[in-house]
Amino acid sequence: MESGDLRIFQCVAQVGNLTRAAAKLGYVQSNVTARIQHLEAEVGTPLFIRHNRGMTLSPAGEVLLTYADKIVGLLNDASRALQATNTPSGPLQIGSIQTAAAVRLPHLLAEYYSQYPEVSLALATGHSQMLIDQVIAYELEGAFIGCSCDHPDIKSIDVFDEELFVVSSPALSEDELTRKPILVYSMGCSYRKILEDWMLLSGVHRPVIMEFGTLEAIISGVASGMGISLLPEIVISQQIQNGLLRKHSLPAGMNRMMTRFITRKDAFVSSALGAFMAMLPQECDMIASGENISYPKDTLLHGNLD
Repeated sequence: MESGDLRIFQCVAQVGNLTRAAAKLGYVQSNVTARIQHLEAEVGTPLFIRHNRGMTLSPAGEVLLTYADKIVGLLNDASRALQATNTPSGPLQIGSIQTAAAVRLPHLLAEYYSQYPEVSLALATGHSQMLIDQVIAYELEGAFIGCSCDHPDIKSIDVFDEELFVVSSPALSEDELTRKPILVYSMGCSYRKILEDWMLLSGVHRPVIMEFGTLEAIISGVASGMGISLLPEIVISQQIQNGLLRKHSLPAGMNRMMTRFITRKDAFVSSALGAFMAMLPQECDMIASGENISYPKDTLLHGNLD
């Protein structure tokens, strides 16, 4: 089983279409088709279910993709390790929940780029579970998430302790909050889970849910009186001051969330990633899992929603 075949298989699994996979890889479609057929012949079972909308993984394909992600990820890791230098440079792929990306990271990223202009930094946004999955699959070198993560391959450090509030339009009273729809991101969003738990605690078992794709859309919807949401105070402070939003306190135990930065335990820490982690707040030295592991600050160890 060749690594090149696994990379092609991984790409086809991601896009679900031979033509798009070929374009993404820069191959002709016939070559991609032949490599997939060769791989299926080698393992002795179909890896995809073909249909008129494209291709989806078969049960055997699901199993192989788990291993392919690990193998390709380790090969990419090895390549980064062999090309590493003590001077931060090259690509750095970081993920973040959208609230942190909007208000916590701009200054950090600007400062990082000013110090390490040779690093090609890419920031992707998504909800917490999506980001965890991407770090596990070696697609991201690290990510800021809004929940705890007990996956055995992941280590995390506490970064930002956020105070959370239910937010509404200024015209909405406390008594009206639970009768309004909740404006949230898709499933997997940490803020959504807390808001749904609060609604349940308030006696609302099936709230009306409206899903939005961006932080700006949620804030605009809340300000217009469409519904309520749950957001960190730092995200809404300006709108509160301008009278566009009103904040409502949550019960103790539900009103705080720790933003964490996660990486794979076995991943190679490039000089670019080491320098980035060295710039995180000083209280972030300890691994949240309790392993008492920290990234040295004095040594370089070799960018869709929450």
